[in-house]
Amino acid sequence: MWQPLLDYLWLGLVALIAGGINALAGGGTLLTFPALESVLRSQHGSLASVFANGTSTVALVPASYGSAWGFRRETSELRSLLAWLIPPSVLGGVIGALLLVCFPKQFSALVPWLILTATLLFTLQPYVARRLTSLSLRSQQLPGAQPAMPRQSLVGMIALQFLISIYGGYFGAGIGILMLAGLAMMGLTNMHQMNGLKSVLASIINSVAVVVFIATQNVVWRYALAMMATSLVGGFLAAHYSRRIPGKYVRWFVVAVGFLLAAWYFSKTYVFTRT
Repeated sequence: MWQPLLDYLWLGLVALIAGGINALAGGGTLLTFPALESVLRSQHGSLASVFANGTSTVALVPASYGSAWGFRRETSELRSLLAWLIPPSVLGGVIGALLLVCFPKQFSALVPWLILTATLLFTLQPYVARRLTSLSLRSQQLPGAQPAMPRQSLVGMIALQFLISIYGGYFGAGIGILMLAGLAMMGLTNMHQMNGLKSVLASIINSVAVVVFIATQNVVWRYALAMMATSLVGGFLAAHYSRRIPGKYVRWFVVAVGFLLAAWYFSKTYVFTRT
């Protein structure tokens, strides 16, 4: 009798925390995905991971729109480059989402590795960000200027963005740091412009993945809508009170949770199933 209410309260609380974490440091998916899977396991069995991923993406996608809007000025400075990167982002996001819904059993087996990969990327993010900032400071590029890019670099960036988008449509956690690293490898050095591109492209990848998840009915709407509301509240509160919360503590919390979840999923997938 009380279980449905407890599920709503639990998922709403997790989404509230995840929204705040996304506003402060990113990595909210590492909380919402396992929380949803634990609730949906009794309802959807082996497909719980697929429904959890689709529902989590829908619940957190509004936050990506806010980030993209915040960097709209920086993004407009690279609109010609953005035009080249949107098609592979759309195509890759669709392919990744379709791989998820078409091969759900394989996704369940990959969950431990995906969570571990996302946690490692999140752990390395400060180091990568410092390196990118250092490159930006050493660059002679004028503010607002679009960097000159050889044709080979543009082709390489399109191919890399396509691969990142497939991963983003499939699981999503950690795509931001992958895109930042990829943009730096291809010659971009202005950190604000890179963040703008990353935010817009991430919102596009998540949006097309959401369309696939909705079309294939892999979203549990009663949970998605409730979590969407609380995640927005969490993001607003975190942004409002962010000065009182040292970002490093939030990051350490997410990293600890991520590695604990990875250990749990590895043990559940490769140890408990054999006993």
